[in-house]
Amino acid sequence: MTTGAQTPHSVRPRRSRLRAFLPLAVAAWFVLEIWLLTLVAGASNGLVVLLVLMAGLILGSVVIKRAGRRAFQNLTETLQQQQSGALPEPRPNSEGNGLMMLGGLLLIIPGLASDALGLLLLVPPVQKAVSRYAERTFERKLREATHGSLGDAFQQVRIHRPDGKVVQGEVIRDEPGGSPDDAPQDPRPPLTR
Repeated sequence: MTTGAQTPHSVRPRRSRLRAFLPLAVAAWFVLEIWLLTLVAGASNGLVVLLVLMAGLILGSVVIKRAGRRAFQNLTETLQQQQSGALPEPRPNSEGNGLMMLGGLLLIIPGLASDALGLLLLVPPVQKAVSRYAERTFERKLREATHGSLGDAFQQVRIHRPDGKVVQGEVIRDEPGGSPDDAPQDPRPPLTR
């Protein structure tokens, strides 16, 4: 039950293509991984598939650990330079830690296609190309975004999604050990006043 003026039926914003096709893409990826594993198991045996999956798990863990250590070392060196008053100099190999971690995560995920993609992300020229593409995309999205504060964003959400329905109700607490004198004796008024 709602109170007040009825909210007009607003036109729902269109779902983005990513949100529409992401579940389908994840399901297709899952089916592809299973199909590739069954092909390898059919060509050799189940032990080979298990060894490939274990090798991906171990290699991915090593890659993530190494990238994390390198990122932490870069962070501590930068902080030490800033505390000493010197400007931190850019490092040529400092970019790509995130992509190395992503590659390690893809290696850990069971499957041959994810392993191949993870190994591809470990190649430095591929890392540079992917990071440049991601940077350009991020900058383009920032330019396309409207200017405003964070409060404006929340205000826009309230204006464009007026589905805030109010349901009137009453909280009734049944506490154990309460005396029967505390309970109201009169029938409760209806909720539709």
